[in-house]
Amino acid sequence: MEFVKFMSSGSGRLARVVAGAILIGIGIALGGGWLVLSVIGLVPLFAGVANVCLLAPLMGQPFKGR
Repeated sequence: MEFVKFMSSGSGRLARVVAGAILIGIGIALGGGWLVLSVIGLVPLFAGVANVCLLAPLMGQPFKGR
């Protein structure tokens, strides 16, 4: 529950954007089959940019961040 509250905060939003960017960078740097990692990295990146937490509704928290 605390994890979801953190991810809904501004710091959690920044963490999602950074994590997504890192996954995208690693996928591009390694190339080949690792490009799938770049596609997966788009999910937390766009979730952070849109200020939504995809796990929050599962824990009874609001979908939209603070």
